[in-house]
Amino acid sequence: MLIAPDLILLAGLLLAMSILATVITPRLGVPLLLVFLVIGMLAGVDGPGGIPFSDYGLANLAGMLGLAVILFDGGLRTSAVNFKTAIWPSVSLATVGVLLTAAITGAFAAWLLDLTWAEGLLIGAIVGSTDAAAVFALLSTRAMSLNTRVSSTLETESGTNDPMAVFLTLAVIGYLGSPNDYTLVDSLIFLVQQMGVGTLMGLTGGIALASTLNRLDLNDSLYPLMALAGGLLIFGLTDRLSGSGFLAVYLAGLWVGNHRVHALPNIRRFHDGVAWLAQIGMFVLLGLLASPSELVKVAVPGLLIALVLMLLARPVSVTIGLLPFRFPWREQVFVSWVGLRGSVPIVLATFPLIAGLDNAELFFNLAFIIVLVSLVVQGWTLAPIAQFLGLYVPNQTARTHRVDIDLPGTRDHEIVSYRLPKHSALAGQTIRDIELPDTIRIVAITRGNKLLASRNWGRLREADNVALLCDRSELEALDKIFEASAKPLKKEEQRFFGEFGLQPDAPMDQLAMIYGWTVSPHAAKLTVAEFLHSSLPNPVIGDRLRLGDMELVIRELKDDTIGAVGLRLPKTRPPSPRP
Repeated sequence: MLIAPDLILLAGLLLAMSILATVITPRLGVPLLLVFLVIGMLAGVDGPGGIPFSDYGLANLAGMLGLAVILFDGGLRTSAVNFKTAIWPSVSLATVGVLLTAAITGAFAAWLLDLTWAEGLLIGAIVGSTDAAAVFALLSTRAMSLNTRVSSTLETESGTNDPMAVFLTLAVIGYLGSPNDYTLVDSLIFLVQQMGVGTLMGLTGGIALASTLNRLDLNDSLYPLMALAGGLLIFGLTDRLSGSGFLAVYLAGLWVGNHRVHALPNIRRFHDGVAWLAQIGMFVLLGLLASPSELVKVAVPGLLIALVLMLLARPVSVTIGLLPFRFPWREQVFVSWVGLRGSVPIVLATFPLIAGLDNAELFFNLAFIIVLVSLVVQGWTLAPIAQFLGLYVPNQTARTHRVDIDLPGTRDHEIVSYRLPKHSALAGQTIRDIELPDTIRIVAITRGNKLLASRNWGRLREADNVALLCDRSELEALDKIFEASAKPLKKEEQRFFGEFGLQPDAPMDQLAMIYGWTVSPHAAKLTVAEFLHSSLPNPVIGDRLRLGDMELVIRELKDDTIGAVGLRLPKTRPPSPRP
């Protein structure tokens, strides 16, 4: 029997192993959350650890708490601009998409396992939503950034689709518990309560929490704890009012993270660490709950259901869900493939066990198998698929690091670092030669891993690191100063953004004549920027439009205005301009 010191030692060992895995696994391309699950399984009853654990109620509590923390942190880190870009596609995927995924997956599961339609739908509902922890973790570990529209849609969808999965799961459990009394009207009322109360409590709770943090005079280390307490209060109170606590806590975090709040940099840093702790603890605990000897018994049907989910249900739901928003087919394929399942299905799979339903253990084991297959197959292939589809936008910024800083009497300030690349136009210049806005201050310059005294700054050199203090609103101007001095594009970056640049105000009729493009009489009267705006819905950096065997590529975008356009040439032959 384990005593308290043994449990503390074991908890420390598992936590240390999980944290060390975050350093090793990105180099191997292994999905990190899969490692946490495996560590838990190895420590479990069938693994070398041999720890017996079968407390589904405790696992459910830990999972709900962990998800609340992760979603609150996800809201804090979601930009309001990106949220606005992706809100309607994400809402469509989080509602219609989840419903279609659950229906298709559930129908196949019922046929395969000879279950009732309600039991099949329960399996589909359990695995119907993408997992916020899995999506946030995988998207944040990539060296190159994804197309903004794609990454924003995936993150917002994963943060908002849990309520629909929870609603479907609880509704089907309610029906299975009393099929003669539970009606469609009951489920619709429950849906309206979940979404309506969740949205209302999330927005009002976020406003109240932000106002409270600004009014309180606390020790700096207590503001992050107060924010965490507020997030948990909003989650719990919303749930007590029959609303979706998951939706409420995500919206509350979104509101707090995008408004002027005292000690917001400290709050973000603290919650980033707490969210990691929640992910590690939740996945390790859920791994402890699984029994490999039982999983083997349902491995084949679980694999088949997972394949139908990944290759049929998710693509169909994404295609229909994104139909009104004119997403390019490459982006639809990628969004379909990043339908990662993680802790949410496993947590939802504990609900039938707690409710004492027939076949509850079957539902749990199937959900676990589906999650494992999703993390292994989809998680491991995420980077190659994005590369193959051409959705990685090369990171051109010279910025190497940024840290929020909360100065007394001010907000929204950061310390930003830039590294001067080879052939930088700034090399050889002094600090006075750089035309910086008056409100920006140079904090430090490091050279060869040594901090230079201000009297020794002299002329800048290649590979110098320059740290500056600026307001967040000045980041874009500062980026342009250092990016203008950056080295030429790499070959693959030049290919992505186009070998030649075009002026956004260049007339389309002249370009069509030069390159032999066929354009409509209306398009011939437009500029390049106007033509792209008329052809591409909600354009983002990296969007491409094919004309003949060439492509126009958006290089820069500011406030929805196209600032620079690239011309991508055909691979096989150079362009043949007409005189």
